[in-house]
Amino acid sequence: MIANLPVKTGRSLEEWFVVLDSRPYEKHGEGLTFLKTEHGLSHGFANLIVARHRARGSAAASASELVDAQYAGSKAPLRPIYERLAAAAREFGEDVEIAPKKTGVSLRRHKQFAVIEAPSSTRVQLGINLRDAEPTERLRLAGGMCTHRVDVRSLDEVDDELVSWMREAYGLA
Repeated sequence: MIANLPVKTGRSLEEWFVVLDSRPYEKHGEGLTFLKTEHGLSHGFANLIVARHRARGSAAASASELVDAQYAGSKAPLRPIYERLAAAAREFGEDVEIAPKKTGVSLRRHKQFAVIEAPSSTRVQLGINLRDAEPTERLRLAGGMCTHRVDVRSLDEVDDELVSWMREAYGLA
């Protein structure tokens, strides 16, 4: 779609960014409406342009800011656990993507294989996708995006067993 923007809309993505910069908007829908009503764009092109406009410039800066926010205040002592889990994941291969979100950090290969979250000030929760793995006292069944989860309360709990579960999930992704 991006390659077709100049042909279909008369402007490149960067040129549409200039248009949006000249008319500040707060919400995605406001930018969408502006492009559709004032410039006659289809919903698909308007949505693409606004989504990219909102993401530009903030992606690199916001990744570290998102992690900083997750481990601020009373959760600050948990940051070394996050760092060790992320470092372990990076060792699996160059294709590991570490993608911070607002409430957690997704670990992906071709698809998500784990997620690191700090749901309280006392523990980091590691969600892992291990389809058919039998649960244990430590590796518990979970719902949602991950099949299993492990609560980590100290650095020494990021041990060989935990890293092997992560590596197995990476292999399945």
